[in-house]
Amino acid sequence: MGSPKVLRFRGLSLLWSSRSMILLAVFALLILGFAMLGLTLGKAGLGLDQVWAAITGESSAMIRKVVLEWRAPRIVAAVLFGAALGISGTLFQSLVRNPLASPDIIGFNTGAFTGVIVVMLLGGSSFAAMSLGALSGGLLTAAVIYVLAFRRGVRGFRFIIVGIAASAFLSSLNTWFSVNVDLDTALRAASWGAGTLQLVSWEQLLLSSLVILLISMFLPLISRWLRQLQMGDEVAAMAGVPVEKAKVVIIVIGVALTAVVTAAAGPIAFVALVAPHIARRLWRQHSALGLLGSAAVGALLLLVSDLLAQHALSGVTLPVGAVTICLGGLYLVWLPLREVERK
Repeated sequence: MGSPKVLRFRGLSLLWSSRSMILLAVFALLILGFAMLGLTLGKAGLGLDQVWAAITGESSAMIRKVVLEWRAPRIVAAVLFGAALGISGTLFQSLVRNPLASPDIIGFNTGAFTGVIVVMLLGGSSFAAMSLGALSGGLLTAAVIYVLAFRRGVRGFRFIIVGIAASAFLSSLNTWFSVNVDLDTALRAASWGAGTLQLVSWEQLLLSSLVILLISMFLPLISRWLRQLQMGDEVAAMAGVPVEKAKVVIIVIGVALTAVVTAAAGPIAFVALVAPHIARRLWRQHSALGLLGSAAVGALLLLVSDLLAQHALSGVTLPVGAVTICLGGLYLVWLPLREVERK
């Protein structure tokens, strides 16, 4: 639908088509629709007119509290964090040119979890302290994996294998921490480690949004590097890309995006893995829009997962991390079956 066009602005370029823009518009409408649905659902069921009145400040104080202080932060967090995870997954899968690469598979999520547990053990409980712990844990894990995987450059398969081994080691370490600390710390770690958006506040969202916005400023440059790196290190070097420096920058940004989400909501698995897969199938002809597409898919995926976590079972609220694992598992089962049918 429509031939590809190039949008240029101050040295940056974006390949787009009417089909890709329509897809983005459809996802934006879906996200808006599910967000409005989320604002109406709950024990205090509300109509769209009541939600709109709360947004415009024309409703009672109680309804404004329900909509703006209880439900809206959770919905905004799902959209923001889902987009961040989608972008992070795309960065890693493009970097190592392997569809299995994602922060939760390679171990960066687990490393961020370890950092937060260490902060809890040291007595820290503020969002800033946990964010610092998650970021430090994720970056330290990335540094160790990078060094162990480096042999005349970083190669995708070796990077993933080393990452899986690091993830297994850190998972064991996290379990050991959980069974050897006092009951209160263990319960806090277990609750946070399940991955939930229930306790996210506007203050946390503001800080997370600022960090994600700051990181997003580097994405146009990274997108250009990724296009070259996807054609091979030699081709990228010939095009003027500082290959190893670019890989380090991409890893740091991918880990930082994951760590921001992990600090606020705990480790949420499979969104970073599945969102780029779906985005590639939909935006496959225009890789320059891959990051935007993955962000849109990730946002919608986490938003729908959180609505299911809250309302799928009557009277029971699940951690959203449990729902994303179920949906991601179903997708990974469906994917090879579809390939078998094709052959």
